[in-house]
Amino acid sequence: MSDANLLEATVRTEFGKGAARRTRRDGNVPAVLYGHNSDPQHLAVNAQAFAAILREHGTNAILSLDIAGKKQLAMTKSVVVHPIRRYIEHADLLIIKRGERVVADVHVTLVGEAAAGTLVTQEATVLSVEADAMKLPEAIEVSIEGIEAGTQITAGGIELPKGVTLAGDADALIVNIIAAPAAEATEGEGEAEGEAAAEAAE
Repeated sequence: MSDANLLEATVRTEFGKGAARRTRRDGNVPAVLYGHNSDPQHLAVNAQAFAAILREHGTNAILSLDIAGKKQLAMTKSVVVHPIRRYIEHADLLIIKRGERVVADVHVTLVGEAAAGTLVTQEATVLSVEADAMKLPEAIEVSIEGIEAGTQITAGGIELPKGVTLAGDADALIVNIIAAPAAEATEGEGEAEGEAAAEAAE
């Protein structure tokens, strides 16, 4: 794992918006590395390489940073993406040690089809969990196969992988399954009324 997701990082000596723009113009992402009581380090990492790691491993990607020849394990803590142009504006990276447990938000993916005549509302797309930093799941799957209307799935009711524990509120609503409104009936009534009005006009 030591060289998986290897990302070369250079130390930034300039700060401010102008410096950040110059960093991005050079094809890099401004990043701050912090944690374990060390002073925050201002870094620049290659934008393409970083984006490729995030695409493959998700936003909780573990990085093996090479900072001027010194290796440092880090986790992507947050990424700011430009709302229109979609490039990465900035990243916060967290220093981690092997075997350390961390708290992170993991995406919730719904699989399967709920029972016929139901409407599925996903109230939350992420779940706050605690796990070994090196074994954080990229996503947690929740099966809604055949589930009937009136069912609510809370955070505490989701089966987590081995070694992963819930860090957030167990009562938080994640998925709500209700009876689908009878749209066809209301549309049909509207058509019937329209036809009656047309006949009256004739």
